[in-house]
Amino acid sequence: MRAHSLALAAPLSAEDAAAQSMPDASPAKWHLAHTTWFFETFLLEAHEAGFAPFHPAFRVLFNSYYNGVGAKHPRPQRGLLTRPGLGEVLAYRAHVDAHMARLLSRAEEGSALGALVELGLQHEQQHQELLLTDVLHLFSCNPLAPAYRAPAPEPGTAAVPPLAWWEHPGGLVQIGHAGAGFAFDNELPRHAVHLAPHALADRLVSNAEFAAFLADGGYQRPELWLAEGWDWRTAQGITQPMYWRPAPAGGWKVFGLDGEQPLRPQAPVSQLSYFEADAYARWAGARLPTEAEWERAAVDTAVAAHGPGGGAHGLFGKVWQWTQSSYAPYPGFRTAPGAVGEYNGKFMVNQYVLRGSSCATPPGHARASYRNFFPATARWQFSGLRLARDL
Repeated sequence: MRAHSLALAAPLSAEDAAAQSMPDASPAKWHLAHTTWFFETFLLEAHEAGFAPFHPAFRVLFNSYYNGVGAKHPRPQRGLLTRPGLGEVLAYRAHVDAHMARLLSRAEEGSALGALVELGLQHEQQHQELLLTDVLHLFSCNPLAPAYRAPAPEPGTAAVPPLAWWEHPGGLVQIGHAGAGFAFDNELPRHAVHLAPHALADRLVSNAEFAAFLADGGYQRPELWLAEGWDWRTAQGITQPMYWRPAPAGGWKVFGLDGEQPLRPQAPVSQLSYFEADAYARWAGARLPTEAEWERAAVDTAVAAHGPGGGAHGLFGKVWQWTQSSYAPYPGFRTAPGAVGEYNGKFMVNQYVLRGSSCATPPGHARASYRNFFPATARWQFSGLRLARDL
């Protein structure tokens, strides 16, 4: 897993890895260092005999938001950190990996270190996805329209299939993480939720369908938008999804990790804010699902397929899907003691839950109970939507 982070950064130059395109994004070099800082700070510092930091200043430079650890370098200024260079950050990773290997070789079977190491690895997987989304935003700001990777083979030209619906009769269901395996604290505790009868679309909203929303004046019709969303759209001058660009001959191009490409009509629409997803759902005569409705559909689909599932329907591995659920604690939620307890709980305000996973999510990181979350205006992630409706 640690090697995968290096592989993701391998196509980047030292200049690419140092730049920060907006305050919400971080340089690739910072992601590589911060995920290493996690292991040095929460494992080596606390458990290694004779611990000595790789560099004393890194404790501040690469602290993200852990107030319990101490001072932090301001997030909007991460792109000003021309030093340490990329080479020194890579040396930092190698140093911490070697010390972690020695620590783990001496750890007793079943010790508490295991849970913290697993949290650190899951945390790194989150940053692997963020590294890609942040590089995409960075490259989108460059007039040269550079590509992070070669274009994927062109998909077939089959038309988008008609929308069908999965119906659920409603009733009392259980949601939240259950059984063995890792889960973040915000997925717990498992609890009962009452669902009204509803239906979820059997697939994601496509680029072609969202283009029809644009053609029907969707970004100019205030009756489709939440008031705050309309004010945000107007103030920012937003008239299309984040990486859509008018094509010279008409239609649209989309900037992605493979550079600027013609819009693929059957691909799921991506890089939408909550406000844009909600406006489209209203235009389509539907709504966004709740996170409990989404999770129930994911579980039921996996059971029906007799295995880990849902991928054929785009539940996982395409785009994160906005829900109408505010990011809030589950009944009985408690934060862990110490600085690690800052991981999720303190962000449970003014954000919405997204479910599933995206094309940038590392393999093995997704599950039905996973709760991603972002503010309603966030649109640089691989975020799209699935429609729902009441029965």
